[in-house]
Amino acid sequence: MSVFRMIALPLILSLCSGIVMAADGLIAVKSNHSVVATADKLEAVLNDKGMTIMNRINHGAGAESAGLELRPTELVIFGNPKVGTPLMQCVQSVAIDLPQKALIWEDENGQVWLGYNDPAYLKARHGIEGCDAVLAKVSGALATFAEAATH
Repeated sequence: MSVFRMIALPLILSLCSGIVMAADGLIAVKSNHSVVATADKLEAVLNDKGMTIMNRINHGAGAESAGLELRPTELVIFGNPKVGTPLMQCVQSVAIDLPQKALIWEDENGQVWLGYNDPAYLKARHGIEGCDAVLAKVSGALATFAEAATH
């Protein structure tokens, strides 16, 4: 397989499914809902799955309080020590990226997105070895949460 095909095929498939790599290591999923509704749906699914929601930050409201404008942007911070701790036991520096975060924003075209850190990016960033099962579990869970919140 050519290098072009190795790069182009995953990109094309991800664009067709509404999932894109937005920034380095960020998986972004198109949402069919507003920022607030997407964040509400995400919180509901996280609660249903036994995750702890640590905080929800409305960056738009923060901007407004400073007399600035920002399209709707919210951050949901969540986690579960049963999942995060094993990652930190592999490489403690991954704690800088935990608990997990989901960013929900409206782009300049009015499209709402839900983004989260790609566990493969965290693996590379922190040199995580021997924790592929944990990373696969995290990856599957994040994709499931994003799907439930955006559709």
